[in-house]
Amino acid sequence: MTPTYSTLPMSDMPGAWHDKNVRAALRRIFDAAIHSAQPARVLARHLPSPPKGQCVVVGAGKAAAAMAAALEQAWPDVPLRGVVVTRDGHVATTSRIRVMEAAHPVPDSRSEDAARAILHEVRGLGPDDLVIALISGGGSALMELPAPGLTLADMRALNQELLHCGADIGDMNLVRRHLSDIKGGRLARACAPARVLTLAISDVPGDDPLTIASGPTVPDPTTPADALAVLRRRDITVTPQILDALMRPLPPCGQEAVNPDNRFVLIATPMMALEAAAQEARTLGLTPLILGDALEGESRDAAIVMAGIAQSARHHGVPVAGPAVLLSGGEMTVSLRAGDGPPGRGGRNTEFLLSLALALQEHDGIWAIAGDSDGIDGTEDAAGAIVTPDTLSRARARALDPREFLRRHDSYSLFDATGDLVRTGPTLTNVNDIRAIMVSETV
Repeated sequence: MTPTYSTLPMSDMPGAWHDKNVRAALRRIFDAAIHSAQPARVLARHLPSPPKGQCVVVGAGKAAAAMAAALEQAWPDVPLRGVVVTRDGHVATTSRIRVMEAAHPVPDSRSEDAARAILHEVRGLGPDDLVIALISGGGSALMELPAPGLTLADMRALNQELLHCGADIGDMNLVRRHLSDIKGGRLARACAPARVLTLAISDVPGDDPLTIASGPTVPDPTTPADALAVLRRRDITVTPQILDALMRPLPPCGQEAVNPDNRFVLIATPMMALEAAAQEARTLGLTPLILGDALEGESRDAAIVMAGIAQSARHHGVPVAGPAVLLSGGEMTVSLRAGDGPPGRGGRNTEFLLSLALALQEHDGIWAIAGDSDGIDGTEDAAGAIVTPDTLSRARARALDPREFLRRHDSYSLFDATGDLVRTGPTLTNVNDIRAIMVSETV
């Protein structure tokens, strides 16, 4: 599937800011961030000279298929073989590299099949061979090989617990690494003595290589005791099998177990995407201010802070004078609390936006867009949504109570009813969430 991007003519901007052209401007800014991280734009420049021996391509993540297609295009005459796994619906056309699909965010049997297929591809390689590992966000669920003594059912149950408790991606993937026979550097160990070049698209705060897809090609300095500490801190009760696996850990996978010439290269990151969004904002006559690429925390709480910053910009020109756009990235979380009742539909971006709208209380001159750069906010069919100064009144005109929708974590349903969802389809890349709050002229 090929993603689509906003094509508003430049002649329509800027000018007096009103709902129609602000919506278009926000989509252009959002789309510019995603477009900058497309594998076809960024991958080829990071390729080395072709190897003397075989070139085997493996990979996992939401961008893995698009990365494989970009590699085939960049090296049309280099013999390639291999397999990558991506999320359902995120495929791209390839001719030499096999593309598999699996479930996300909770692994399924195809995730295990993909992990075994990847390990099979790298078996028996020599020192003149090169493995190119194409790694992107989502790989932790898409490539799952439970440690000895564990089953996929154990891992599925643990994934659900980690998601529901609101664990951040660093904690989630730390635990996953110590229960996997392919993550935390174990894929690189399986490739040895072949050299491994990892080309990665970051979707994690801080761009930590060990956290992106749980670091299948990166040596892991953490311990099973660290994983147990995460589970205790999050008050997660695990099966006896998982507890036993952490008490009797897999052998460590250190740097000595792999080729010393292995390299890890980030080809796209959240900050790169935000810088592209900032440049697009400048072309629209807006002053961009990047607040950070690694913002974390509870979505609804972070929105209240952001609302305060936007109102300060609108009234005082601090931290930036309007017309301006406040840009941020990172990965917020949504915690399902006891007493909230069965959760509705929505992801961290639409929850952020609904909380933002409630905090702003239809403040004049402030709009916002937020969405997941992979095109899927949580498990829904939208990347995110747009908030306008009249979002709440339009919802109430449809007899919808925004506060009740927020309480039930049902933000998708509210924005679907108001017609404010942003649907891009799978974008075939993933640099985490992109948020843009636009403030008109300071008054």
